[in-house]
Amino acid sequence: MGAFGSETAPADAAAIERARGATPVSDTTDEIFVSGRWVRGTGTVIDSVDPATGRVFARLHGATEGDVDTAVDGGLRAIASSGWAELMPHDRAAILHRIGTAIDANADRIAALQTVDTGKTLAETRALAHSAAGTFRFMASALETMEEAITPRRGSFLSFATYEPIGVVGVITPWNSPIASDAQKIAPALAAGNAVVAKPPVWAPWVTLLLARLAEEAGLPAGLLSVLPGPGRTVGDALARHPGIGKISFTGGTETGRVLAHIAAEKLMPITLELGGKSPTIVFADADLDQALAGVLFGIFSSSGQSCIAGSRIFVQRTVYDEFVDRLVAATSALRVGPGTDPGTQVAPMVTRQHRDGVAAMVDEAVHAGATALCGGAIPADPALAEGAYYLPTVLTGVGNSARICQEEVFGPVAVVLPFDDESDVVAQADDTVFGLACGVWTSDYRRAWRTARAVQAGTVWINTYKQFSISTPFSGLKDSGLGTEKGRDGIRSYMNQKSIYLDMSGQPLPWAGL
Repeated sequence: MGAFGSETAPADAAAIERARGATPVSDTTDEIFVSGRWVRGTGTVIDSVDPATGRVFARLHGATEGDVDTAVDGGLRAIASSGWAELMPHDRAAILHRIGTAIDANADRIAALQTVDTGKTLAETRALAHSAAGTFRFMASALETMEEAITPRRGSFLSFATYEPIGVVGVITPWNSPIASDAQKIAPALAAGNAVVAKPPVWAPWVTLLLARLAEEAGLPAGLLSVLPGPGRTVGDALARHPGIGKISFTGGTETGRVLAHIAAEKLMPITLELGGKSPTIVFADADLDQALAGVLFGIFSSSGQSCIAGSRIFVQRTVYDEFVDRLVAATSALRVGPGTDPGTQVAPMVTRQHRDGVAAMVDEAVHAGATALCGGAIPADPALAEGAYYLPTVLTGVGNSARICQEEVFGPVAVVLPFDDESDVVAQADDTVFGLACGVWTSDYRRAWRTARAVQAGTVWINTYKQFSISTPFSGLKDSGLGTEKGRDGIRSYMNQKSIYLDMSGQPLPWAGL
């Protein structure tokens, strides 16, 4: 497969360096996928930049509003011509299983492409690929075993609760974990019997396009999946507003989510939103501090902090605050910053210099307002990293929970550490935010863990761990962190319409008007 090697060859650092020298590389042809056809786009030109080097490695002509029309119309035709919605569940599931197998077989190829596109470490992108494969397999299995219901009798009739596909759905995915987010939306939508029009992020479109090729090779009927890269203000807006789109699922920023929610309200269309977060991590004095330190580091600095669930507000009980902060600063300062292709890298570059500069500006503002950067707080001085979008992992103290740096999502490797006194104090501070996505609790007291987990307003709470996920477990956000549920069995039904059916069993006319 050209610069990325065969589908089974490992994607090592040397392979990616060779890929960086080719424009375009083998998995970045200038084509988008519209209603089962690979075509050259006529929309905005997208230059893909390697975050580790600052070099353009591929160019793509994106989609237009006209491509949205073609993709939606093609999806409707594909549903009818392929009989996708009427297929037996196990027949649809068989294709989803094949897609999952194809992703696993190409995990190194996917990892290489995602690393050069987003800057993430190879270890992370490889794990994301295998996670995406597992998502397709789980949704296939859930589809095969999903039950409809005969509801309790309330008269001389049988009543059924059934579920049917919506039709054509639109999915809009983020740049920070494209293959996993793609699978989390596309797999259940297809399992439910729909066609899907996907808009990948402008900053990282390539893995979604590669997924479309793998789905095509796995036998997914043509037209059931389209992939339309392009700006949200054109392609995303046209997708959401299109009258043929019956649902939108979006992962991204809260402000964009509000815009999409307004569009969905105007259309009376269902929508799922996974939005921002400012997640608290709570370290009680009785916690295993070694375990908590490792979890806190992973929670905020993995993925270079570019995660909606990043544990960016670290609350430490006052009696161990100084000790924990000292250990956290020492461990953070020792983290290895470098390119994602280096097996020793722990904090890779951010997705673009533009994004890196925005993170740096927020830290500078916080320091100017009184925060203290105990480590990091700057672009690395290493000349070898000068061309990349790097930012040093940063620990801030000296601010209260009301500070902007504690209230707004930074989406970078920046942690703020704050002291607390007791359970009621920390729950109040943890909940003092517009977000409610995730939370971490570190304690050896299971009763305290349970009380705190129940009290904090968050869709997901981890106890003595962090950032662990299962496709079988629902994921949702509260407050400004989102609407609706993804993953789990309900992840499929969120892409379906519920219908009730009544079957008369009496054989008698309804007793009305003397009949």
